[in-house]
Amino acid sequence: MNALNRNINNIFFIFVLSHLIIWTLIPTLTNKNLPLDTIEALAWGSNLDWGFNKHPPASAFFSEVFFQIFGSQDWAYYLLSQIFILISFFFIFKFANEILKNSKLSLISVLLLEAIYFFNFTTPEFNVNVSQLPFWSLVVYYSWKVYDKKEIKFLDCFLVGLFAAIGFLSKYLFIYLLISIDLLFIYIIFFKKTKKFDFKYLITLEVFLVLLVPHFIWLYNNDFITITYGLKRAGLDELSFIDHLKYPIIFLLKQAGILIPFLFLIWLLVKKIKFKINLNDKKLLFLIFINILPIALLLLTSIVTGSKIRSMWMTPFYSFFGVLFIYIFQTQINLKKLNSFLYGFLFFFFLSPIIYSYVSISQTDKRTDYPGKDIATKVQITWDKNFDKEIEFVTGNEWNAGNLSYHLKSRPRWEGYTNDKLLNDSSQFICIDDVCLGRY
Repeated sequence: MNALNRNINNIFFIFVLSHLIIWTLIPTLTNKNLPLDTIEALAWGSNLDWGFNKHPPASAFFSEVFFQIFGSQDWAYYLLSQIFILISFFFIFKFANEILKNSKLSLISVLLLEAIYFFNFTTPEFNVNVSQLPFWSLVVYYSWKVYDKKEIKFLDCFLVGLFAAIGFLSKYLFIYLLISIDLLFIYIIFFKKTKKFDFKYLITLEVFLVLLVPHFIWLYNNDFITITYGLKRAGLDELSFIDHLKYPIIFLLKQAGILIPFLFLIWLLVKKIKFKINLNDKKLLFLIFINILPIALLLLTSIVTGSKIRSMWMTPFYSFFGVLFIYIFQTQINLKKLNSFLYGFLFFFFLSPIIYSYVSISQTDKRTDYPGKDIATKVQITWDKNFDKEIEFVTGNEWNAGNLSYHLKSRPRWEGYTNDKLLNDSSQFICIDDVCLGRY
């Protein structure tokens, strides 16, 4: 058994390493410029704060850490994104081993995720959605430890609070997972009464809130700008009655489409599609609360508010779908059909980078075709003709100004959109179209 587990662990290592190498190399070789969201994160990172006009600060922080190490090397940010995916896969695999008690099935539950395009095709763009992934997995993993063990450990509760805070500081939608886990504990403590309330649970809440205090202060001082942006992106500023029906239906249809390849791989594994839901099964109960309930709550939000749910928002929501489906169908999995599953897995594993490469090379009007480095070179020449000191700041939108901040040799700080006071106080500055550069 130990030899089998070592073999499975080796296969898992080969899988995640291959995934990391492929999805770092492919965009590095086929893209001329970093994607929009990554440039935005780098722009924010050049002038770190506890929040920005669109999102909380975590994705900007991680991007800035990598910039301090690697500078303006595009491959580093594709690598950063894949490191986040790899960490997520690792903790999903660890969690699956605890749930399934079978290393082979645990490996399959992770391999299944390659059939969901949030875990391959969209991953080169490091953004707030990718930034959530490892913390989503970590919160689930340590919440399971608190849920499963009779003796609750301080460290497990502390880590849940820590990773929950970082996940929330990546994107506010992380709250749907946290609400789902809270509802699970409320259910088992006050309704099922299979666990007793323990004051150690409050450690999680205390750590979570303490870590968020600086961001809440920033929110208040900036008129809750990120929340306003999120509501606008959800279409809540232009509602009609039909939206309460239209957007939930569109959401469900899109999710069904996204899951078709995943369900195809499940079909390759299972002899007969039949299952029985037993809510007295503590493992199944946990899996339902972390997989189905967050999606159900998001759907309910759309129904009640009429808000539009964008597909990319669902990136972390399917992290444990492989574990859920394998657990439900584990007695019906035909290991004789494993070769068919592996062929299906390899098909999707290589199909995604092939399609990505084709799109990246054949379409020449994408953000990743933007000549950011060439434009920065021309701007630097213009600046050097007028001034003999380096550029210290840049203003303008995150894309145009952000690209200059990233590519210019002095790495000027992005100071947001046009800032008249800043320009009036500047001794040296130039403006080119909607972008201004200067010194403090």
